[in-house]
Formats: sequence, C-alpha cells, structure tokens
Amino acid sequence: MKKIAIIGLGYVGLPLAVEFAKKGPVIGFDINQARVKELSEGHDSTLETEDHELQSVLVNKDDIKKGLFLTTSLMSLQDCQIYIVTVPTPIDANKHPDLTPLVKASETVGKVIKKGDIVIYESTVYPGATEEECLPVIEKVSGLKFNTDFFAGYSPERINPGDKVNTLTKIKKVTSGSTPEIADEVDDLYNTILENGTFKASSLKVAEASKVIENAQRDLNISFVNELALIFDRIGIDTNDVIEAAGSKWNFLKYKPGLVGGHCIGVDPYYLAFKAEAMGYYPEVIYSGRRVNEQMPHFVADKVIKLMIKKGHRILNSNVLLLGVTFKENCPDIRNTRVVDIVDELQDFGCNVDIYDPWADQKEVKREYGIETMEANVDIYAKTYDAIVLAVSHDQFLELDFKKLTNGNKSVIFDIKGVLPKELVDGRL
Repeated sequence: MKKIAIIGLGYVGLPLAVEFAKKGPVIGFDINQARVKELSEGHDSTLETEDHELQSVLVNKDDIKKGLFLTTSLMSLQDCQIYIVTVPTPIDANKHPDLTPLVKASETVGKVIKKGDIVIYESTVYPGATEEECLPVIEKVSGLKFNTDFFAGYSPERINPGDKVNTLTKIKKVTSGSTPEIADEVDDLYNTILENGTFKASSLKVAEASKVIENAQRDLNISFVNELALIFDRIGIDTNDVIEAAGSKWNFLKYKPGLVGGHCIGVDPYYLAFKAEAMGYYPEVIYSGRRVNEQMPHFVADKVIKLMIKKGHRILNSNVLLLGVTFKENCPDIRNTRVVDIVDELQDFGCNVDIYDPWADQKEVKREYGIETMEANVDIYAKTYDAIVLAVSHDQFLELDFKKLTNGNKSVIFDIKGVLPKELVDGRL
C-alpha cells in the first residue's frame, strides 16, 4: 500500500487513519498540538476510536511499513503518495460556507505533493468546490498541473458521532476520481478497509452532491415534523402521539421533532443553497426547512416559560436545570449544538440556568460558547429546580429521579426528546 497522509485528526480523520494504519504506513497530521499529544498518548477524547485500538497501531517513527505515526510537522508528509483531507467545513456568521480550513489544508498539501501523487477530499462541500476552490490552491502552491502532474479524488465522510453500529468499516462509501484510472485506484484503496464496499460515482461533482443532499434531505424531513409540532401545539394535541398513530401505516417515516445541530445536518444545506444561488436559483424549500428548524430552540424556551407561568412561577431569578448540551445523545460532540440557543433565551427571560452534561468537556463548552456547565461528578440532587428541560437523551439522564430535582408538582418538566414517561412531564415536542 502507498504511504497515506491524513490531514486533520478529528471525528473523521482519526478513524480513517487507524483503519488504514492496520493495512499499511500512515502519517496522521494535525496543526493542533494538544490533539496530537493526546492521541500520541493513546487517548481519543472524541470517543470515536477505542483507546486500545488506537494504541495498537501507533508507531514512533515515520519510516514505517505499517502503522500510524502522528505529527504536527509538515516535513513528515513529504514521502507520502496519497493525501486525504478531513478538515471541518463550517459556516460563518452569515451562514455562508467557510472554506478557510479547506483552503489551508490545500496549501499544506501543495507544499509537499509530488508528481504522480493523489489528493482525496472527504470534507463536505457544495458540488464543484473541490475543482473550483481546492485544486487551484494546490496548483498554485506546488507549481504542478492538476490531472497531468497530480490527481484528485473525493470520497465524502459518513461518520455518525456516537454511533457504534454504523462505524467507518461497516458503511458503504461513495468514491470518485478525477480520471477513470484514478477513480479505480481511489475505489480500490477504500475497499481495503470497508466491509460493505463502495459506490463509485461518475465524477467528483456527483460525489460532492451526493453527500450534501444526504443531510439536506434529513434536515427537510425533520423540519416537516418540527412544523407539525408547532401546529399541534396550537391545536392542543401531542405530536408524538400523532406520529405513533400515523406510523401504523407501512410506508410512513417516523421522524421525530427536535433540535437540529451537529457538524452536518444544520450546516450542509447552507452549502447547497449557496451553490444554488451562485447558479441563479433561490432554493426556497431548503431555506424554508432551515427557518423552521432554527426557530425550535426559541419555541422550546417560550413553551417552558409559559408552562412555568401557568404554575404560578415568578420567572425572574427562577432556577432552571438544562440536561444536556451536546448535539446528540451519548456523544461528547458539541459542534453547532442548538441547546445553547435555549440557554440564551432562558437567560434573556431572567432565569438562572444550570447546565449538566457528563459527556461534554467543560473547557470546550466554555471556549466555544462562553457557557459555564456543572462538574461531571457533581451531586445533581443537591439543588431543586423550578423547571427541568431534558435537551439531550443521554442514557444517564433516563436513570435520574426527577422527583428529587423538582419543587414538588409545581415544577415544570419539559422533554424535548420525547423519551420520558408521558405522565411525568408537563410538555414535550
């Protein structure tokens, strides 16, 4: 196997590096020194890779025949033949694609790529971004010509943080290449680590588009049931009850209402919308779905406040416990979590909000959102609350004694995830 460089060692890059390292030589590169140090010591704080699995492939030198060497040194990448880019692709404050990490990674590749080498992108982008934005950067920095001196592939990541069933090796992966021969080579490369094979797309653009619509479709499906939740709340019926009833039909898709955050679903539709507008088309359905999903945190906060008022609470300086701050259950990932919007809204109402999440890293939450969270080992029952909001359905939360957390029947319990017993809660989506 050719020597592979993985550029970016986060949720996507690390599992990829570990699997390829079981087959041949891999150099894992990241500019985050703390991250490289942590991984070099055999621990992955994202929990996407088991520590024993990571430790089993680590090696301490870069002249390797098999294994993973971790580094922040660009010089260590010079003798690689395949470069796989797995950096984040966020949106900016105006909800436009922020390609800065991708451009920087392309500059990195451009400094070390040689004739005959292949660069493969896994980062989610709009159709055309690889050829229009990334490869010209490599050409400029390297002085090499695309598809003459070096080649490219695109194989979109399908990592689902916290999912221990649909892991990297268990999923089918889309692949593509800038020439038919390179497409075959990229496809063969990924098939060395995948148990369920690949789908070889006809072009880089098709592969890029396939990824971005996976998440745009899910965003729209969730926005529909979220809109139903807004409607049924006015009617005075329970959305989950309606979904269970409708789900008795064989072809009904039982999506649940909720917050839409994370690194993909709440971000990728904006990439597709950006490209659509650049091509002269305004994507009304995509933007409509985004508007519905983005208003859900505010709806939740407003609903909790109304329920508290009905029970006679004085809202100013009332104590509210928010359970969960990660973007999904049983996972430490806080990227683009919409729980923070509920926190902001409740604080604007004058509530004192305590946030408890044993999965989230306190320092990371503070750094990313400026929010203080409770210690993971705190005595959660040391204080009672006027309202409790279950925002994330971590397994630990389902085992809590909610009666010990409340001020009797006067307290409000709101279940965003719809996982608590119906008789226990005052409201849910």
